[in-house]
Amino acid sequence: MTQQSTWIKWWRMIRPHTLTASFVPVILGTALALEYTYMVRWNLFGAMLIASMLIQIATNLFNEYFDYKRGLDTAESIGIGGSIVRDGFAPKTISTLAKLLCVISLCIGLYICINSSWWVGLAGVGCMAVGYLYSGGSKPIAYTPFGEIASGLFMGLFILWIAFFIQADTLTMRAVLISLPIGFLVGAINMANNLRDLDNDQEKGRRTLPIVLGYEKAVKVFSYVIATAYLWIIGLVLAHVISFWALLVFLSLPKALRAILGFKVKGCALELMPAMQATAQLSTLFGLLLFIGIILEHVV
Repeated sequence: MTQQSTWIKWWRMIRPHTLTASFVPVILGTALALEYTYMVRWNLFGAMLIASMLIQIATNLFNEYFDYKRGLDTAESIGIGGSIVRDGFAPKTISTLAKLLCVISLCIGLYICINSSWWVGLAGVGCMAVGYLYSGGSKPIAYTPFGEIASGLFMGLFILWIAFFIQADTLTMRAVLISLPIGFLVGAINMANNLRDLDNDQEKGRRTLPIVLGYEKAVKVFSYVIATAYLWIIGLVLAHVISFWALLVFLSLPKALRAILGFKVKGCALELMPAMQATAQLSTLFGLLLFIGIILEHVV
């Protein structure tokens, strides 16, 4: 095995397309805090960014490990999941690395708490716990209909709120209202994954939301969640909660339509991969455009 191929396999293992779900909330929370602080506390911004991304990677590794242990992944698994059986990683190595990343995140979190508030630590530990319990424990969240809510709340909203708080020393209703579409779209990433894996999950005994609702109803809910993210921004602009610059998010609408239309006709997991990828890209693009809109609100 060449060094290059080894790095590619490790890169695939950490599921890089999911890292924007931790990166975007941090930069958005920081941008929103500019209204309440004269300058960004770059040390806390950097620490928060690293910690949130490490938690996301650890979550991905725990998911990889426990899916392998429960026999959910096979060498034929579609997508990035299944790296242990496909790429020959030792399960213990993956589990140990995930735990190590959690310990590093805890140390970084301690630094953030010392320089802000210990309440931040409580929220951070909650995010880390959900990251583990999503696929670990006796009753994993991933096996229930609550995966979308858990990911949207803890890996979307909580990260954004913490990033805002450590800069502004408070959490405002404006920040909460503006953050909600990000939570919707992070949850949509999770739902897209569950839609793609519906048949395999059902065979393995999972009870994800798409399985409970049925494929067609789940796609409708998926579509409504994405539509709500856009409608929410319009409502905030009309209510003067945010400036008209926030409407830049509509530049991501083609990606949203691609994601929704990609799931309209049920196919095999491989055929649904483009729709899932479009959902992850939508979350990133929407978040970055909203970030630009918030920055323009302050400088124009």
